[in-house]
Amino acid sequence: FVRYPKTISLGPKMCNANCCSNPKGKAGTKTAINNTNWPDIIPTPESLLYPYEVIEEIADFITKGSGMRPKIGIICGSGLGSLADMIQDPKIFEYEKIPNFPVSTVEGHAGRLVVGTLEGATVMAMQGRFHFYEGYPLAKCSMPVRVMKLCGVEYLFATNAAGGINPRFAVGDIMLMHDHVNMLGFAGNSPLQGPNDPRFGPRFPALVNSYNKDLINKAIEIAKAMGIESNIHVGVYSCLGGPNYETIAELKALRMMGVDAVGMSTVHEVITARHCDMKVFAFSLITNKCATEYSDKKDDEANHDEVMAVAKNRQKACCELVSRLIREIHLASA
Repeated sequence: FVRYPKTISLGPKMCNANCCSNPKGKAGTKTAINNTNWPDIIPTPESLLYPYEVIEEIADFITKGSGMRPKIGIICGSGLGSLADMIQDPKIFEYEKIPNFPVSTVEGHAGRLVVGTLEGATVMAMQGRFHFYEGYPLAKCSMPVRVMKLCGVEYLFATNAAGGINPRFAVGDIMLMHDHVNMLGFAGNSPLQGPNDPRFGPRFPALVNSYNKDLINKAIEIAKAMGIESNIHVGVYSCLGGPNYETIAELKALRMMGVDAVGMSTVHEVITARHCDMKVFAFSLITNKCATEYSDKKDDEANHDEVMAVAKNRQKACCELVSRLIREIHLASA
């Protein structure tokens, strides 16, 4: 929060000819607002709490503490934290011990950052992400992506547990994301709200081709080599705010929009990654089939225990897919 004075100068070109505090009707003049009814303290935009210098301080803490500058960043979704357990010679940072870092509050998210090597590549992995429904603004949810960028990360791997809307999807399948529908953005929420710092990226970033096609194609080849090609799909993901699961009407609407899987994360992280010019690969593990018909059966209702159980059963395949893809990136850049 920030304390504001009772009199605020709006600066040039803030008023128009009809402004009540500009009695002469001159557009573009400097005008002071005097309003004793304004509160002394109003919320500060979240982006102002994480300026470049603060992100840089967090990144320096991690790179100095680990002695490494990772090239690949991984965000582990619900139940998929074992991805980070595969990292060799790990340097572990508990979120609560990282300066200015949020704390994850969701079951299945360990709440620590792991830096080390995987398949020869230097990586950093988040065991636990931050969600809008936890009460964090989107800028804070995706702030670690900017930390990754300043640590040296060029590739972002984001995983999540999601509900399958596409009727062809089965529980345990993996959907490689090639696009998304940003429902939170439809409501005016964006991780890029507030002043833009060009040191991170442009004011108006393009999101066409946000998901790297070469990495998607390589992942499909790897899935064939693993013998799991029948469980691999390419599709569209959508993020809703949560923490409640979706209604039947909402799921039907999303399906009409071309959405194949739905969750409560990832999209704002991808937006932030693309804003700072990182290559993105993301996939959803389908942990439940979304009900699109009305029923009184409790079995048709999604629940977190089911999500965690499926993720645990499929984590070996997910980990192998990611590690093999990281190996390909490392070999290509060697």
